Amino acid sequence: MSVARPVRCLLSKRLATAVKPTTAAAAGQPPCHATFHSSAQLAGRRRPRFKSIRAEEMGLVTPEKVEEYGKKTFPGYSPEEMEILRQRYTPEQMAALEAGEAAIDPKDLTIQGRLRRDPYRLPYLDDFSKILPVVDKRPKTAPPPDPKARFMTPEENFDDMARWMRDLVPPELRHLLQSSEISEEELEERLADMSPEEADREREAYQRSLGQAEEERMKPLYDHLERIMPLESTKFFNERSALTDGADESNSALAPELGKKLRGVYGMYKPPIDPADGGLDDTGVYQDLKRRTGLSVRDILRVSSKILVTRQVDNQTRLGKIRSQWVLAIAGNGNGRLGVGEAKAVEPAVANLKAKLLAIQNMQPVRRYEDRTIFGRVKAKVGATIVEIATRPPGFGLRASHRLFEIFRAVGIHDIAAKMPRGRNPMNSVKACVQALHSQKDPNELAIGRGKKLVDVRKVYYGGNVY
Repeated sequence: MSVARPVRCLLSKRLATAVKPTTAAAAGQPPCHATFHSSAQLAGRRRPRFKSIRAEEMGLVTPEKVEEYGKKTFPGYSPEEMEILRQRYTPEQMAALEAGEAAIDPKDLTIQGRLRRDPYRLPYLDDFSKILPVVDKRPKTAPPPDPKARFMTPEENFDDMARWMRDLVPPELRHLLQSSEISEEELEERLADMSPEEADREREAYQRSLGQAEEERMKPLYDHLERIMPLESTKFFNERSALTDGADESNSALAPELGKKLRGVYGMYKPPIDPADGGLDDTGVYQDLKRRTGLSVRDILRVSSKILVTRQVDNQTRLGKIRSQWVLAIAGNGNGRLGVGEAKAVEPAVANLKAKLLAIQNMQPVRRYEDRTIFGRVKAKVGATIVEIATRPPGFGLRASHRLFEIFRAVGIHDIAAKMPRGRNPMNSVKACVQALHSQKDPNELAIGRGKKLVDVRKVYYGGNVY
């Protein structure tokens, strides 16, 4: 589309407006100028897609109509229907049904309830006693795993294998497992009247015939085992449970626990749990920090820590880029101690925990005047970032950026002013602020170096009634 057409429309509209006589009704309206596009103008107010239904049309204006509509839409059970329900349900279920019917008022359903007509409503009336495979979840038919299950001993494993081999024989072939040979006493009674040579020949013939008969008798069992043994042996060694749970099925997707007393392992690896912690550190996360700082777990948990800076860093290797997270955290006890910790890890949670633990480990004292502000003015520079901090009177508050605000609050400073006239790099601003707090001059050291006595004029003026 060219620009000539909108300009032509605009000029023609202007000329038409100037020539056309205006009426009194149209005199007060502003002229409608043509727009610079060919799209149609949208209406100021769109019509609703659905028509609103009034209460008069629903018959919900007077109490009589409300009651009539409720009885018509939500009728109660008739005596015939109650008799049918008594045949299907127990007396306890009927009592619960009657209590539910008495608790629900048809008037409340008429005024407050609504019948669902959305596409997600249930397309059938059901009491949910049957499970539909497409709609409902799969039922849990197996019980939960036995929490007391343990690994079988060699004797129990041998007995389990014997039971498995016994179960391989079908019931119709189990009679073949019973021996058909006669006892030694019966054989000796038969051979008692024979000579020794005849007895030996008869005994050898009996053993030979017994072996042939036994082989013929056990042939169906051997054929059955030869057919099923490859598959069943694979199932036994790959799928059969090595625990004392009876190889029961379970709906849980988690593997059973190893147990508490494993032979060769129990007693060798003890978790670093200190009874003095009172159950505050059962996982042993703070044990190394407790040994380094000398603080108890309860004191460590009281320390306030906060993540101030987070960055995504990449390490280029021959296998590609390995993305990690770099975290800068601070920690303070709110009473003049402040620490900074940096950590990097692939997992964000690990990096956050390492940074907080290092911040608590690196806590150092910060000088505070009257436990609320600093001594004089200090300035520190890290990179291109400069942080200037100045003391302020009581009630001034913390007037600084959000990262410096968190640092001052963690160390226990309540009245201070800070500004950054140059760069505002997050990492450099935090490091410069901490460096400025630690670089304060101590008035007592200045007095000792000059050999003079310094007096706090504010305390003298107010008679010592200060912080």
